[in-house]
Parts: sequence; C-alpha cells; structure tokens
Amino acid sequence: MNIAGPMALKAVTERDFEQEVLMSELPVLLEFGAEWCGPCKVVAPELEALARELEGKAKIVSVDIDKSPMLAREMGVQSVPTFVVFHRGRPIGGRVGALKKAQLAEMLEPYLPRAAGSLKPEEVAALIARGQVSAVDTREAAAYARAHLPRAVHMPLEELRSRLAELHMLPGAPVLYCRGGDKTQKLAAELAESGMPVSFLEGGLLGWEAAGLPVERPD
Repeated sequence: MNIAGPMALKAVTERDFEQEVLMSELPVLLEFGAEWCGPCKVVAPELEALARELEGKAKIVSVDIDKSPMLAREMGVQSVPTFVVFHRGRPIGGRVGALKKAQLAEMLEPYLPRAAGSLKPEEVAALIARGQVSAVDTREAAAYARAHLPRAVHMPLEELRSRLAELHMLPGAPVLYCRGGDKTQKLAAELAESGMPVSFLEGGLLGWEAAGLPVERPD
C-alpha cells in the first residue's frame, strides 16, 4: 500500500504573488509564516493534509514574511502564522494562530466548487420547512427505521434507478441522501449525465446531524 509522504506547500514571494494568488482561478489559502516561527511548524502538517484533500479545488500556499516583508506589510500581518483567503483576486477573510485542519477548511469551504445538485443541510432544512422538497432516504430499511430526516420517504439506493418515475411524483423536488453523502453524490452525477438531474444532501445524514438539525426517530 502506498502512503502519501509530506506535501511541501508552494512558497510564494512578492515576485509571483500576482500570478499565483491574485490571478488564481481557484480559491487560495495563504499562510504568512517564518522559519523561526514555532506555531508555523505545528500547523504545517495540518496545511499539508488539507492541501492533499483539496487538490484541484483550492490552492494552499505560504509566504515567508522575512523574504517578502513588503507583502506582509501590505496585508497588515502583525504576527505569524496569519492565514488569509483570497477569492477571485480579493482577500476575503483572515485568522491568526496555529489552527487545526478543520478550522482552515472552514475558512475555504464557502468558496470551494460544489458538485452539481449539491445542497447543504441548512438549505435542505429550509426547503423542507417550505414544502418545496421531499427528502429521500436511500439507506437500508433498518437504518431508515432508526432515524431519518423529517417527513423523508424511503427508497433504497439499489431500487432508485427502477423507480425514477415514482421519485419525480413526490410532492416536492426529490433530495437524495445516504449516510455520508458519497453514494448519493455518485448517483446524482450518473442521473445528471442521463438527463435526469436530481439533488442530493451534502454530507448525508452525518452532515445533517453535525449541523444540529432534527431527525425523526420512530418509537
């Protein structure tokens, strides 16, 4: 089994800042650090792991404030590490300190490209409340019986392709979900390619519960 080794972040300087950051088509997480900075060394593995996870979706780069002091001054950097998100050439927000991977990912998340048909838990909750969508639980019957989204109907994943007409006769537009979101994302992509686009719940039931949203648990 191949295990990925450390992934060195791209170092950006004042010379290539415009090309690498301001002109990037992807959102950029920029770390201002220094070789002498202890917290920067602590956060380095978190940044490298996030860079691997978001490869092709976002850029994560670093600037050494001692090698690019003018850039650090222009960005108002007062301590390191400082993190700034750039989107479409503009700085959007920043945070200071040795952040964890989840905190760094949270900074980038609003600007990442989303899969076609993807809906966040909060979006689905609002649509369910307005009666505009019908949640479709694609897990096995036993899992559905234990807990499911409010007013969700049950259609096992393996049956969906043969029940598409039924799917589109629901009172609201169907939103598919599974446990973690990966299976329904794949199915939604397949259906979109065949000309039958359908939405899915990003993160599945796990994402829904992580957002603190209610589930129905039949007695």
